Amino acid sequence: MTTASAVGETLTVLAQEIRITPTEPPGAPQLLNLVNYLSWLVMLAGIASLIYAGGKFGWERFHGGAVESPKIILGALVGGIIATGAGGIMNAVVTGGA
Repeated sequence: MTTASAVGETLTVLAQEIRITPTEPPGAPQLLNLVNYLSWLVMLAGIASLIYAGGKFGWERFHGGAVESPKIILGALVGGIIATGAGGIMNAVVTGGA
């Protein structure tokens, strides 16, 4: 057997379609419930940080001093975008973009 034919046979075996039938793991509803609670907590933390940053921004404008609140607002917004997009990103990764 030549090297080319051995490589050809190996590629033929590797190119065969693997059929997978996905099944739900045990405890999946409880895990989904936990993830939903965590997403609510992330949203509440983002809203609380925006309210805190808004109050701090007003305090800094009224009393002067270093202005740090825009960094907090930017961080909260970027974190919210990442947290909101995490579900879609993971769905695209798991399903292969289909």
